[in-house]
This record gives sequence, C-alpha cells and structure tokens, in this order.
Amino acid sequence: MSGMTGSLRTRQDLVRAAAAILQPLTSCMTPGKARIYVGNGSAHYAEDVSGMECWSRALWALVPMLMGRCPEAEALWPLWQEGMIHGTDPEHEEYWGDIRDYDQRMVEMAVIGCGLCFVPESFWHPLNERQRQHLYDWLNQINLYDMPKNNWRFFRILVNIGFLKNGLPVDEVRMQEDMDMMESHYTADGWYFDYPTKRDYYTLWGFHFYSLLYAAVMEGNEPERCRRIRERAALIAPRFACWFDKEGRGLPYGRSLTYRFCQSSFWAAATFAGVECNAPDIGQMKHLLLNNLRFWLNRPIFDRGGALTVGYGYPNLCAAEGYNAQGSPYWGLKTFWILAMPEDHPFWQAEEKEYMPPESFLDEQVRLLLTRDPENRQVVAYTAGNHAWEHMHEDEKYEKFAYSTQFAFSVAKEDSALNRGAYDSMLAVRAVGRDLWHVRSGCTQYRLAEDRVSFTWSPMNGVTIDTVIAPKGMWHVRKHVIRTTVPLEAAEGAFSIPRDWAGARPCDRVCTQTEANECRAAAAGERGTSVICALKGYTSGEVIATEPNTNLMEPRCVLPTLHSRLEPGEHILLCAVYADSGNNLPDRIPEEVKKLAGSL
Repeated sequence: MSGMTGSLRTRQDLVRAAAAILQPLTSCMTPGKARIYVGNGSAHYAEDVSGMECWSRALWALVPMLMGRCPEAEALWPLWQEGMIHGTDPEHEEYWGDIRDYDQRMVEMAVIGCGLCFVPESFWHPLNERQRQHLYDWLNQINLYDMPKNNWRFFRILVNIGFLKNGLPVDEVRMQEDMDMMESHYTADGWYFDYPTKRDYYTLWGFHFYSLLYAAVMEGNEPERCRRIRERAALIAPRFACWFDKEGRGLPYGRSLTYRFCQSSFWAAATFAGVECNAPDIGQMKHLLLNNLRFWLNRPIFDRGGALTVGYGYPNLCAAEGYNAQGSPYWGLKTFWILAMPEDHPFWQAEEKEYMPPESFLDEQVRLLLTRDPENRQVVAYTAGNHAWEHMHEDEKYEKFAYSTQFAFSVAKEDSALNRGAYDSMLAVRAVGRDLWHVRSGCTQYRLAEDRVSFTWSPMNGVTIDTVIAPKGMWHVRKHVIRTTVPLEAAEGAFSIPRDWAGARPCDRVCTQTEANECRAAAAGERGTSVICALKGYTSGEVIATEPNTNLMEPRCVLPTLHSRLEPGEHILLCAVYADSGNNLPDRIPEEVKKLAGSL
C-alpha cells in the first residue's frame, strides 16, 4: 500500500486504495463466497464465525463504494452478493447459522442492514422471493435474542432501519427504545460512553458513527433526535481533533486499537450526515481523515498477500483483544464511508488544511489532559479516572501515566521481570525479593485540572500512593508520595523508543544512543528522544532493552528507567520526564521544569 499513500489526496485515490485492500480478500473466499479466511489465528468465537466476520467487515468499504457508484465496487459486489445469498440460506453448506444471545454475528449484521438501507438496488431488489425471505429471516434473529446494553444496540437499530426502508416487518417501538437507550449513554460535550470508567475511541467509531448514519436516513421520521445527533457531533469534533498530530497519528489509547485507521471514521460519518462545524471546518476534517489514512497505509500492517494483520504499528498478537480474529482489523474500513460522497461534494472540492488544536486542552469528559509541542509533531495525553475490565492489558491501555502519538505504549508479557513487563510511563513496585511487579489498576480518587492530573492508587496490599503529574511543554513532572508497610523495589519508566535495528530496508534502519547514571536514563535517535531525570528518592538509572513485540508501534525498543529502594514508611519520589519526536537529547532540566517540580 505504501506506493499509493503519497498521492492519497483525491476521491479516486481513495477508491483505488479501498479496492487494493479488498481485492486480496477475493482469493481467500470459501467456494460459496460466504466466508473469508485471511489467517490462522482465533478469537473467543468459532472459526466459522470469524470467517463470516471478515466477509462482513469488507462491506464497510464496499457499501459506500456502491453508494458512490464506484466501478471498482461494481466489479467486486457479485462475489459478496453470492456469499450473502449462500450465507443466509439454511439449506446451503455455508449457511451462517442460527445465532444466540450475545452472539458475535449480531455485530456483523449491522453493515448488511446498512446495505439494505442505502443501496437496496444491490442488496434487496435483485433477490428472488426465496432469497429475500432467507435474508430477512437470518437478519431478524437479532430481534429475538438478548444483547449487551452498550453500543451493540446500534447493530439492531441499523438492521431494523434496513427493514423499515424496504417495507419489511419491523418493531418500530423497539427501535425507538434502543435509540433511547443509546442516548442515555450521553454525558456532555459530545461524549457518549459504554461504561462510566471506560472512555475511549468507541465514542467516535461506535456511538457517533452509527448515530450519524441514523441521522442521515431518519431525518423525516425523527427530526428532533437527528438534530441532537448532529449537534453532539459538532460539539465533539474540535475535542477529538486534539487526538491527532501533524503526522496524522491518532492517540494510541484504549482497547481495540487493531482497528487502526478506524480512528478517522468519525470524520467520514460527520461529513456524510452533514454535520456543520466551524472548527474543524470541512477542509480541516478532510486533512484529518486523509492524513490519518496516509500514515496507516504507509505502515507495515499488511501481510505479503495483502491482507490486514492483527496488531497496531506492525503485526502483533501480544496486544490483541479476545475478540480480535484475523479478519477483525477490517472494521477500520468504516473510514472509507467517505466514498459515499460523490466527486462534486464539498468534501472532495475543499482544499486540505491542517488543523492546529491548542497546545494544552483538558477534556474532562474523557478524562484526558492533552498536550502537544508548538509544531504539533507529537500529542501527549495524561489520564486519571479511567479503568477497564474484561479485556486484555486493560491497565496498559487505560492507566499509563502518559500516552504519546510518537511512542505509543507497551504491554506486559509477564510481570516477573522489568524487561518483560515493559513498564513505560508507569511506576512499578514489588515487595523486595519475592513478588511480581505491580502497577496502577484503578484509583480510589482522582482530579483533573488544566495544568495537572492527580490520583490515589494502591498497586498492592499495604501500599498507597498519591501521584501528581504536571506537564510543561514536552516535559512533565511526576511526584509520588508512597506509604508502605513492606520493603519495596520501585521502577519508574519514561517512554519506550526504537532500539538499534538493521532493518531489511534503509528506512527501517534505526540508530539509537543510550546513557544512564545515578540520576538519569536517556535514549535518543532518529525515531525520537526519551529521558527520565531523578529529582528526589531514586538510586540509579538504567536503559532497559524490553522484550520484543511489547511496544505497539515498534517491535524492538529500549526504555529509560529509574530505580529506587523503599523501606516501610512514607517516601517521596520526584522525577522529570522528557519526550521529543526528534533526536534532541537535552543536556539539562530547564529551570521552569525544576520550578514546577518544586511547587508540587
């Protein structure tokens, strides 16, 4: 894909990119075209379901391409149409099966509902009566079984809209009840959340994306609800724009990051639904979407056959969720919904313009203090109050001290050693000589302000920590007041950066220099600079070569780390951390950073 990303600027460029992503899937189809298998990994649901999932998720690009009358889609659609006919036929050997409560296939039904709604001339009109009945019966199962009380309700809503727009039987009362439930998840400032302490991208690529599709088609039925939906999207747009840096990178934060360029799907849905924003304006939204796509399609995220892989910056199962099968990353194709817009739409006619958010912005709803350098080369976010459960590596995905678009973050392979734990942007502690390492996993209280975040947490029995983190440019200061009843070892990590690596391609070759002494640890090179400086309470610095494939963005990293040894009692640890997207190793701590540290 990297060959086309430099020219990813026009509608036809995106059409070619979408077709290039979809085409390799055709060789992975089963004989009946109802499933697609692109690899041999698995998820918590069965392989036959994951094959159907991959088939379905391709439609998130194919449906808008059909809406936009793209010839490339017309050539591909007969294959998926054949799969849909066979997959919904109970007598066919590739039938997708009967579902049950909380079934993954409910998720995958949503885009078929969108096809019925927006392009019935492809999804419905060509079918004979028998095929129509099979399609309706299979999809209607979503109305017969229970599902989570979260963004999943949109999947049923979208199926029922498809029924409604084709004159099929539909329980409109239940559809309104589902929409009322989704609106009950709204808080303020444009933010919806599945759960109070799990605040992440699902607001954008879930709640907003689906509700904006709803608003685009249900205006005549529910004008007031559709007005609210658009207003909320306009409210969140400038806040969400703060998550992106100059390179097009979205903030790596939260779960489901393997969906990658789904990060920019909100801009596609907002444009499709006619959301009017003063900031970002349509040219800036265009840049946010295209720049994010350009970044992702230039990363090594495809296998040699052209299929998307599970991972983030490269293929990597370590950070995957239990619901990430081999076809799951195709959820990111929702960003190609922008192709529903014809060539003469204002989005395509607008000139791309960079959007420059404020250098510091506190978004209390999502519990992030977002900062950036003056050139927007890197976004660093500080968080307090979010906590997830039920998913893999939830502490790493929601409870690091800081998250960077430049350096991403690392996940632990195991907690018995610092290199395998890869505790970047974390304070890890353990009882001396006999315990695993422990990090923040929830907090008993927290506070976010425009210049700092603070929280109280307990990583293990007998240990309570009050932490304050205050940013100053691309520096930030961390202060921990630790009360412990047991002797502790402590290790405080900065950001992980790529280590020396002689890659196969010249652009992959990395040269990183490291240094460490009793008061600091640092690493710097072409891929960035990471420094941590001791101000109080630490005993030594070390640059740790972390276990391969722990970092989401780069497979081999080093992590500047400070160490401390704490006896029972109360202690203060104080340090300054620096992160820069270039090779800019500082020779000292700036006076304003020292002054900030002294004031905490």
